[in-house]
Amino acid sequence: MSPLPTGTSSTSYALPTAGVAASPVPAAIAPPSAAVAARPSTPRVAAAPDLILKVSNIESYYGPIMAIRGVSIEVPRGQIVTVLGANGAGKTTILKTISGVLDPLKGTVEFEGRQIQRMDADRIVRLGLGHVPEGREVFPFLSVAENLAMGAFLRTDKTGMAEDLERIFVYFPRLKERLNQPAGQLSGGEQQMLAISRALMNRPKLLLLDEPSLGLSPILVKEIFSIIRRVNAEQGVSILLVEQNAKMALETAHYGYVLEVGRVVMADACDRLMQSKDIQEFYLGAKEESARGERRWKKKKTWR
Repeated sequence: MSPLPTGTSSTSYALPTAGVAASPVPAAIAPPSAAVAARPSTPRVAAAPDLILKVSNIESYYGPIMAIRGVSIEVPRGQIVTVLGANGAGKTTILKTISGVLDPLKGTVEFEGRQIQRMDADRIVRLGLGHVPEGREVFPFLSVAENLAMGAFLRTDKTGMAEDLERIFVYFPRLKERLNQPAGQLSGGEQQMLAISRALMNRPKLLLLDEPSLGLSPILVKEIFSIIRRVNAEQGVSILLVEQNAKMALETAHYGYVLEVGRVVMADACDRLMQSKDIQEFYLGAKEESARGERRWKKKKTWR
């Protein structure tokens, strides 16, 4: 592969060529569309929310272990939805099931009204779904330019690709400075920027982000989440964000789900989740004054 040309001119860049049925949901954890259905009836029937993704009652396994159990999630078009949970809760399994890396034992995954469960992962990418995996997973021996080219390997519109590349350099100017540098030599934050940019080069309609804050300094976390908000607002990309940093995720997303041991135990608008005592104590680190001296492990969450 030949690297992207560098220079200080404002001309466009040329990328190198790459060769390479749902169960009922309790009212307490109702999806975003439930808010529409719950409103008082009007003379005319209200239009259903425009969902880009609908996951219904899926169950997936890692070997003999059931990792997610009857999970249902909705992502309205143009919004950011987050899934919160501790390590081992099943967050990554949900994303892998949606993107075709894992096949669910039961349940359905609908992307723009089309069922995609058990579809090959490359076909799902062609439909407009991008996945930024946990741990970044860049190609370490390829340059930054070649990694970006890998993200655009399905595209043939060179003008549009050049425009998207310029937009990425606005979001992440450090990538422009390191175009010919091997991706394996980038810092962790720069690799996360590259992984997100690589996914954006395919112009996804829905972007799956798995732990984008993992291993990054607080300053870089703020920078990454600021760009996530800009991508959503400026490009209209719908985003499903899996994250352990509950504060940043709830401040960024419109709607949130809480996952425990493979099950959705709570779901609501993010501003209301921020007010939940359980979320404040168990995910945001807040403590009640009356709970001083009480052992935290003895306390039970109200959803149990």
